[in-house]
Amino acid sequence: QVQLVESGGGLVQAGGSLRLSCAASGRTFSSYAMGWFRQAPEKEREFVAAIKWSGGSAYYADFVKGRFTISRDNAKNTVYLQMNSLKPEDTAVYYCAANARGMVITRRDNYWGQGTQVTVSS
Repeated sequence: QVQLVESGGGLVQAGGSLRLSCAASGRTFSSYAMGWFRQAPEKEREFVAAIKWSGGSAYYADFVKGRFTISRDNAKNTVYLQMNSLKPEDTAVYYCAANARGMVITRRDNYWGQGTQVTVSS
């Protein structure tokens, strides 16, 4: 089992930046694919970005491509989401996800954090 704790959310003006962090417990962090999802009020949770255990491949939703960057530091059991050029429509609760099968986008067998609020003002 894995415990995930997100941090780094907050209030920022449009065009600004934030860096989210997800700290994972356990000794098997490096074997998990990691990713980020987000959920706005009255909307379904949607995929944002993912990275494999090796850190060599990253995947992004079209609406964040070129603005967000996902990375991981296995020595620190931490995954990051650098968010640049933020827009009001990026406002949501951002959730960290982990999957031992190497794929988080399917949402099957994902572990989830509790989320961190990101609010972008216009």
